[in-house]
Amino acid sequence: MVPIVIVPGWQDSPPGHWQSLWAAQLPGAVRVQQDDWHTPSREAWVASISRTILAQNQPVVVAAHSLGCIAVTHLPPEVTAHIQGALLVAPADPERRGVLADFAPVPYQRLPYSSILVASNTDPFCPVRTAGAYARAWGSEFVRLQNAGHINLDAGFGPWPLGLALLQSLVIEADSQTPPVAVAA
Repeated sequence: MVPIVIVPGWQDSPPGHWQSLWAAQLPGAVRVQQDDWHTPSREAWVASISRTILAQNQPVVVAAHSLGCIAVTHLPPEVTAHIQGALLVAPADPERRGVLADFAPVPYQRLPYSSILVASNTDPFCPVRTAGAYARAWGSEFVRLQNAGHINLDAGFGPWPLGLALLQSLVIEADSQTPPVAVAA
């Protein structure tokens, strides 16, 4: 099975958040750790995400939230080559929040792997129009939720069956693309 790398956003994902629940329940899931969740540095965050992805023994599927989505789009090509899919949930808009400004400008080029971007029409941290523009630029399938806020614990997203189903669709796609391991006779 393809490893899942969970990339929390600004201020991390607290216990009970769908990312925290997935990290605990999905076999082989790995959660990215940052040295500073509150005053994020693009260089430091990208380095931590890169180390986590490159430490896996095979290509991965990423499950990112908020600023984690934006950090993933800043990864260098040698790291994105190890990503087979990404679930990008409630991306942040770093151009609207001063503390996140180090992550601007947001890259607007096609991602070299399958991706699904999930956004809400009531997200206080990123207008749905901006999220839609990200999805078009990144080549992501766009899933628009109604009245879902920032798709986090505060908005009522602890266990999130739809998100898990979307993630599983990326894992199934990635597994079908991963060549089988040769077994010595």
